[in-house]
Amino acid sequence: MYVAPTRMWSPVPLRNIILEILMKHRGVMIDTDLFDNIVRYYSDLSFNEFNKELMRLEIDGLLYVSPITKTKRKVEIIKPGQNYMGVSED
Repeated sequence: MYVAPTRMWSPVPLRNIILEILMKHRGVMIDTDLFDNIVRYYSDLSFNEFNKELMRLEIDGLLYVSPITKTKRKVEIIKPGQNYMGVSED
């Protein structure tokens, strides 16, 4: 008996959707608002998977994620020529 998979893959990578949504919002969003927008494309996406992809994008130098409060973070696209210093680079 064949059982259909519960999770379908999307033809568009998650990182592309994150960047596209951010560009539509002038490059800056709160992480929870961004996640709510992404769930429209990836209905079964967990917040943990979302955070892992944000970290990958930040390591690749495409995004910068900074804390606003204990539970809110600002996610912004790094524009060409824009740099952020690491913790030990003051």
